[in-house]
Amino acid sequence: MTRPFTGWHMLSIMILFFAVVIAVNVTMARYAVGTFGGAVVDNSYVASQRFNGWLTQGRAQARLGWRIAAAVGPGGVLRITAVDARGAPIIGRIAVIARHPLGRAPDRAVAMAARGQGFTASASLPAGRWQLLIVVHAHGRAARFEAEVRA
Repeated sequence: MTRPFTGWHMLSIMILFFAVVIAVNVTMARYAVGTFGGAVVDNSYVASQRFNGWLTQGRAQARLGWRIAAAVGPGGVLRITAVDARGAPIIGRIAVIARHPLGRAPDRAVAMAARGQGFTASASLPAGRWQLLIVVHAHGRAARFEAEVRA
């Protein structure tokens, strides 16, 4: 003997369906808010006005042919190698800012010193994943790079 499908059955199905949808939305919203590290840009309108200038700078940097390689060695010591288009080491100044990808740790300015064919940090990075903003100054030019390392 089968029981008839009533309005109460339909109401139960609808309530269960919407409860699942709401639970998933609340869970996703909590993860989104909990892992967002902050604003990408302070003012998107101003950033949009500077975009063409950034493209021009990027093309000029690409014509230089400079390349960098960043790695973390034993003890969390950051090492950066910078070479020109012919593969010769770039001799100059370097500035490095280490950012935590999720913004959970404050940005760190990393002091670098020229050593051998590259640059070595004077202190180690804390354990974790770091995004590096690297600015190389040499031969009257500056080039900006980004790299990701795991300490």
